[in-house]
Amino acid sequence: MKTAHLGDLSVSRIGLGAMTMAGTYTTGAALDDDESIRTINRALDLGVTHIDTAEIYGPYHSEEVVGRAIRGRRDEVVVATKYGLVSHAGGGPGNVDSSPSNVRTAVEGSLSRLGVDHIDLYYQHRVDPNVPIEDTIGAVAELVAAGKVRHIGLSEASAATVRRAHAVHPIAALQTEFSLWSREPETELFPTLRELNIGFVPYSPLGHGLLTGQIRSVDDFADDDWRKDNPRFVGENFRRNLALVDEVRQIADQAGATPAQVALAWILLQGNDIAPIPGTRRLDRVEENTAADQLALSAEQVELLNNLTPAAGARHNEANMARIDG
Repeated sequence: MKTAHLGDLSVSRIGLGAMTMAGTYTTGAALDDDESIRTINRALDLGVTHIDTAEIYGPYHSEEVVGRAIRGRRDEVVVATKYGLVSHAGGGPGNVDSSPSNVRTAVEGSLSRLGVDHIDLYYQHRVDPNVPIEDTIGAVAELVAAGKVRHIGLSEASAATVRRAHAVHPIAALQTEFSLWSREPETELFPTLRELNIGFVPYSPLGHGLLTGQIRSVDDFADDDWRKDNPRFVGENFRRNLALVDEVRQIADQAGATPAQVALAWILLQGNDIAPIPGTRRLDRVEENTAADQLALSAEQVELLNNLTPAAGARHNEANMARIDG
């Protein structure tokens, strides 16, 4: 598989997100850790080197699964994980805390669960409005000096916050939602990242599953699936967004590919400093997604994709949007 560059860090240009391996879309999901481990190992066999997880997934369960999967294959993997959405001072999971003391506690737990002596890419999961970014990145820089972290990342940070963080210690990557239906980063973030030589890691590159073309009704979701509260999956917005998916499907039919492969191939065309992390716990899905590395789209198809009807609805509900650095 071809590679992408996140600052000085080289990764496979298609990675694997391990969020759903902890049942994150729905708390009641039946998990099959053995299937998840097989999926991770199949991804590695196919040339994926970039595995992304976080302590909040589960919480903790996704990191444990990744740790089990990469045992004996550590040298093949760039391990990325995240801190800051679990407060270890008593607040617990779901409470934003990027204080230096919490960062120091969080990294030890992640190292233990992953079974590694260092984390290749360590992200602040969400910007903490109560802690100056300089203090947080300063604490992670100490972990770099101690050999526990190799590269520093941010997630859902604004261009201004990225600049402040980068002034303390080089930032390797920013992770933010980006896909055919979430193109907001193109306006301000991309120019900033490229000026500073920071890579970009799109999460949800398949639109929380909708761009796979497999979802036609939210009635198929479990009652506690958080997508039922996502504006893009509700009412008239959902119906309009299905029409967008149908446009992608038409191009996929022309290209002899699946909608998911087209959506990923389009992202790969945006630069060699971009490395999407489609998430799955299924073997067939990881095979489908990684095959996008070989898909060549015509100039006409790319033009059609560039001019797709924008997605209807905000990309998160109000509570989740409030946690995103503006």
